[in-house]
Amino acid sequence: MYAIIKTGGKQYKVQPGDTLRVEKLDSNLGDELELTEVLAIGGDKTFVGQPTVDNAKVVAVVTNQERAPKVIVFKKKRRQGYRKMQGHRQFYTELFIKAIISPEGEVKADTEANVFDPEKKFVELEKTRIAKKEAKTSGSETVATKKASTKKKAAKKKVAKKAAKKKTAKKKVATKKKTAKK
Repeated sequence: MYAIIKTGGKQYKVQPGDTLRVEKLDSNLGDELELTEVLAIGGDKTFVGQPTVDNAKVVAVVTNQERAPKVIVFKKKRRQGYRKMQGHRQFYTELFIKAIISPEGEVKADTEANVFDPEKKFVELEKTRIAKKEAKTSGSETVATKKASTKKKAAKKKVAKKAAKKKTAKKKVATKKKTAKK
């Protein structure tokens, strides 16, 4: 069974168990949403709404709220010296379709929603970081016991001095010649 829903000014075809990225919705992670703008339901029997199907809804769980990858906005007017570059990251909400409820019955998803929790991920990263630091400190103690190898220093190269600049001769001032009067 599938349903065609409308949210954020766009239409999406969904089935139970699908994950879907929609425009940002005001809800928290793990919240259940009921999307009531169901335009059509297909399956054994097809229901088409005018504009929506009565007694039909899609139950979804918010699994993630993030920003999409950056889109580059570049404006230019030729021969005018006008160029403008910007970037834009759109907010989105990721939904897991839990069930589709139609006038005929209900179809549920086989799997559960996997909610992304950034705080939980941060805690796990901190634990791994601490474990790596401890491994390094225990490893550095064994390295310190080994004899340090001596390194030969490279001989410094002598830099040749530049030749002194020659002074230019001063120009002679031209004397005015006296012309004979007639």
